[in-house]
Amino acid sequence: MPRSLRQAPEINAGSMADIAFLLLIFFLVTTTISEDKGVLVKLPPWSNEPPPELRLNERNVYSVLVNAQNQLLVRKTPMDISRLRDDAKDFIMNPTGRPDMAENPKKAIISLKNDRGTEYKTYIEVYNELKAAYNELREEEARKRHNKSFEFLTKDQQRAIRSSIPLVISEAEPTDLANE
Repeated sequence: MPRSLRQAPEINAGSMADIAFLLLIFFLVTTTISEDKGVLVKLPPWSNEPPPELRLNERNVYSVLVNAQNQLLVRKTPMDISRLRDDAKDFIMNPTGRPDMAENPKKAIISLKNDRGTEYKTYIEVYNELKAAYNELREEEARKRHNKSFEFLTKDQQRAIRSSIPLVISEAEPTDLANE
């Protein structure tokens, strides 16, 4: 048979599409897609009724305002973010019994208010510093009461410390602080 009449060998590609489809399904099913979790905050239940007017003792409120230039005003005093954690800890525990600080940790409220122009990075830094203040206070209390780190305490011991130093951060809706 002459060379020109002989057919070239061929690979059957009929099932290649099926294999590609099966591989695609396999990778879609087995791949996990990580999600950004953001800041986990426990919100109050939704209600159509306006909240009751609450009169707070100004002494127990640690107000933190962050303006559009990412500057802090803590209890009407400018403050650098590097001092925020230690200052919040002093306010919450009030070790010297000052009359201008919280009466006790159960009554301490941290009020956080941001400007609409505040950078997200600054908001997260401020929020992390405030949460870290509570975490450090709870760690110190665990070491004082049980001579152990907070994470190694039993659930009941952790609950007792959390109830004696409750994390209360009140966030107001962002506003344009420059116009207030």
